[in-house]
Amino acid sequence: MLRFFLYFFTIQAVLFTLELWRPVRERVIEPFTTALAFISAWIVGIFDKGVESSGIVLYHIPNNFAVSIEAGCNGVEAMIILAAAILAFPASWKHKLIGLGLGFVAIQSLNLVRIISLFYIGQWSYAVFEWTHLYLWQALIMLDALIFWLVWIRMLPRKEEAQSLLAGSSSIKEPKDRQHKPKTRPKKKRPKRK
Repeated sequence: MLRFFLYFFTIQAVLFTLELWRPVRERVIEPFTTALAFISAWIVGIFDKGVESSGIVLYHIPNNFAVSIEAGCNGVEAMIILAAAILAFPASWKHKLIGLGLGFVAIQSLNLVRIISLFYIGQWSYAVFEWTHLYLWQALIMLDALIFWLVWIRMLPRKEEAQSLLAGSSSIKEPKDRQHKPKTRPKKKRPKRK
C-alpha cells in the first residue's frame, strides 16, 4: 500500500508539473480545450442553432451569453489523478493502457455534459451557475474518476494477485498445509506363491 501511494503522488507531481509547463500548455492543453469547446458547440448545435465556439469560448449568439473553458474546467486535472492511480496500481501494461483509454472517455464524456449544462444554467441564473460550477460539478467529475478506477480494479483479471502485489508480495503462495501433495496409495502385498 505504501508503494502504491508513493508512486501515486510521484506520478501526480510529474504530470501536474508537465501540465503547468508553458510548452505543454500551448501545444497540448490549449488545443485540447479548444477542441472541447468546438465539440460542445457541435453537440449543442444539433438542437440549438444559435451556438458557436471561438477558441475556448462558447457563445450563445441570440442573447450574447458566453462561457470560457478555463484550466480546471477541461477535465485534465481529473484525468491526471485517474492516470496516476491507474499507473501506480500493480497491473499489466495492457490493462493500464485500456484503463487510461476508457478512463479518458469516461471523464471527458461527463465533462462535455458539465460544459453544456453550465452553458445553459448560466443563461438561466448566474448564482446557480456559480454554485454548480464551483462545487457540484467539481465533485461529480472527481467522483466519476474514483468510480471508474474502482470498476477498473474489479475488472482486472486475477484480482487476488493484484491485491497481493499491492500489499507488497510478488506472488501468491499457498499455505504449506494446503499445498498439493501427491497422493500415494499403499501397495498391496501379493501373496507369495508356494
